Amino acid sequence: MADDAAAKTTRPSTVVPRPLRRAVLAARTRWQACRPHGTPGAPLPPAGPDPDAGRPTGQPGPAAATALWRVRTTVREEPGSLARVCAALAAGQVDILALQTHPLGDRTVDEFLLRTPASLAPDELRRMLTAAGGSATWAERADAHDLVDTPTRVLGLAARTAVDSAELPLALRRLLGRCTIRSVPGDTPQAGTLEGTSLRLPDPAGGEIVVERHHVPFTPTEYARAQALVELDARLGRRAPRDRDALLLPAGQPVTIRRAGEEDLEAALAMHCRCSQRTLGSRYHGPVKDADGYLRHLLSPRFGRTLAVESAAGELVALGHLLWDGDETEAALLVEDAWQRRGIGSELLRRLTGMAREAGSESVYAVTQASNTGMVATMRGLGLPLDYQVEEGTLVVTATLTPAAVAPH
Repeated sequence: MADDAAAKTTRPSTVVPRPLRRAVLAARTRWQACRPHGTPGAPLPPAGPDPDAGRPTGQPGPAAATALWRVRTTVREEPGSLARVCAALAAGQVDILALQTHPLGDRTVDEFLLRTPASLAPDELRRMLTAAGGSATWAERADAHDLVDTPTRVLGLAARTAVDSAELPLALRRLLGRCTIRSVPGDTPQAGTLEGTSLRLPDPAGGEIVVERHHVPFTPTEYARAQALVELDARLGRRAPRDRDALLLPAGQPVTIRRAGEEDLEAALAMHCRCSQRTLGSRYHGPVKDADGYLRHLLSPRFGRTLAVESAAGELVALGHLLWDGDETEAALLVEDAWQRRGIGSELLRRLTGMAREAGSESVYAVTQASNTGMVATMRGLGLPLDYQVEEGTLVVTATLTPAAVAPH
């Protein structure tokens, strides 16, 4: 949603005070602390119940009982160091599905995608690598998406970035794994910097892009890949898909849905003028007089994607924003009064949710007023599992993006 004064210089959000909004979201985000991950040198989390527990000695377990892990370990840069690690993994009946090496002078970070027996405890995997000369070992559970080889994955990210300016933050997140990405306005630096768990890259749109990943440091190889994506974006300039979808509303009015950007600022301001104080207040949760000031920020492709709805007369009558909020995703809607209750909000939210799923988001949340029953009904219309958090009249509704498709419209 729209920014408050403190957050407006960094990312789009609501005008709900940041500590309050974070308090409302806290219960929903606690699960992140329990996700399987590790820090250098720390024991790895348990992988779950051991399927072999209680089985008589010598009785084989299920042949298909395996687990996928992404693992990093640091070894000395000397002949035979990688061979010792690979031999230790082979001795533990661990398959190496993919391997990348990140040279660091006298050390090398080896990154593996492993298929292990489900009975292999993660702390045993760490001890196995430590005994083979590895240190600062880190691991997290992987899934089938990680099976794509790195060159193919990077080429795919480059292709998506070439089509759409809004893809750059998402491409960086997919390239670098679990991380937080922020676009920071201001002067654009001449070159980027790598400082342990933080990358700072010149933003072709102005300012800089800050990438943080506290659970494992970035390597020079990762920095070079990220810098190459940013340079590609800079060379191609601003761009967005030009698709226009015709839609006939239930009442019979034809409208057009398309991507919107900063070039739509004037039309969006005109729509604000046609909206009531109540509608603007429900959307921006702050002084209505400040609503116009949020639009340029919200329309920027660096902070997400925006869908616009145009009438047959060419007037912009609704906006739907999908905003990248760190490692979370927010959806926000504004429909002009004369066009409300015609199915536009539901259609926009359905499309925004689909875009979020395509971008790899695990959930989408909307911040609204507890009295805004229309927005709650629109979220319920998605047919997805919902979580509700209420704090001092502010309601955060979070939809979990299950593998199943969103509800048909």
